[in-house]
Amino acid sequence: MIKKKVLDLFCGCGGFSFGFSEAGYDVVLGIDYWKDALVTYQRNHDSAKMLLADLYTESPDEIKIKTGITDIDVVIGGPPCQGFSIAGKRIVDDERNKLYKSFVKFVDNYQPEAFMLENVPNIISMNNGLIKDSIIKDFEGLGYAVVCKVLVASEFGVPQNRKRAFFIGIKGSKKFTFPNSTINKLLTSEEAISDLPENSLFDGCEYPVEAKSEYQEQLRRKSAGIYNHQITMHNQKTIEIISMVPDGGNYKNLPVELHQTRKVNIAWTRLNSQKPSFTIDTGHNHHFHYKFDRVPTVRESARLQSFPDNFVFLGTKTSQLKQVGNAVPPLLSKVLATELLKQLKRNVHV
Repeated sequence: MIKKKVLDLFCGCGGFSFGFSEAGYDVVLGIDYWKDALVTYQRNHDSAKMLLADLYTESPDEIKIKTGITDIDVVIGGPPCQGFSIAGKRIVDDERNKLYKSFVKFVDNYQPEAFMLENVPNIISMNNGLIKDSIIKDFEGLGYAVVCKVLVASEFGVPQNRKRAFFIGIKGSKKFTFPNSTINKLLTSEEAISDLPENSLFDGCEYPVEAKSEYQEQLRRKSAGIYNHQITMHNQKTIEIISMVPDGGNYKNLPVELHQTRKVNIAWTRLNSQKPSFTIDTGHNHHFHYKFDRVPTVRESARLQSFPDNFVFLGTKTSQLKQVGNAVPPLLSKVLATELLKQLKRNVHV
C-alpha cells in the first residue's frame, strides 16, 4: 500500500515527524533553519531528506527545485509563534508572523489532502478569537475544512501536562474529528524516569536497572542502551536550595529570604513524582528532578516528552535541551496522525 507523503515545516529535531512515521506515513522532507536540530533530525529519520532553509525568504517553488519533491499528501509543522505569543502584540499582521504565512503558502502551493499546524494554546483565545478566526479563514480560502482544539499531552499517553493548539484541515467539506483521550490513568513523572540514575552515564551504556513501568519498557524497546544522560553540575549553593524543595514543591517551600533568588514564578519547581510533568521548557534550569538535586538530563526530558530511548540527540547539551523542549511529543503526534489517516481513508470511500 502506498504511504501518504509528509512535509514537515519548521521540523526541529523531528518529534512531529517521528509520530507520523510511527503511524505509517512516509515523511519525505523536514525543513528548518536551525542546523543543530537538523543534525539530530537526520540521525533519527533515515528515509527523510532534510533541508536547511529560511522559510522567511524561500518560496515553495524554490524548495521544490532544491529538493525535487513536488508531491505531498500532508503538510505538518509548528511555525515559530513569537507574533502570536501572549507577550506579543497580538495582531494578525505582526511582522514575525511571516513564518506562519509561509506555512499557508506551502499548503496553497502543494495542495495536500490535509495539513496539521501546532502552536501555543493561547492562540485560540487571543484577541477574543480574532487570530484563530483569521487562521481558519486563511485555510478555508484554500479549500480546506478546518477545526482547531487545545490538547493536553497527558491525556494521550505522554507523562507531561503540555498544552498545545492544533489546527487540522482536510481538503473539501469534511471536517476532522479530534480523538478522545486514549488512556484511563495519567502517567506520572516517576513512571517515566525512575529507572534513570542520579549520576551521568556514557552514551550507549547498558541500562543499570530493569524497567520499572510499562512506559519505560515501551520506550526502551528498540534501544540497545542509554544516550543523552549527562547531568548538569550545579554549584553548592544551588544544590542546597534545591534540597529544601520537596517532591512537587516550588519556591514557596523555601525560606522567605530565598523567594526572590530567581525572578520567575516557575523558579525552584520540582517535578511531582505522582503526577505528569509540567511542560518541559527549553533548558532554563528552573525545574528540578522530583528526587535528585539537579535539573533533568536530556534523556529524562526526552522521556517526559515521549521520545523513545533510541532517539538520540546531537549537539551541545544546551542545544539538546532546547531541541527536546521545542518538540511536539511523538506519542501525541502519532495519535493525531493515526486518526487523520483513518479519516482520510474514510473520506475516499464516502
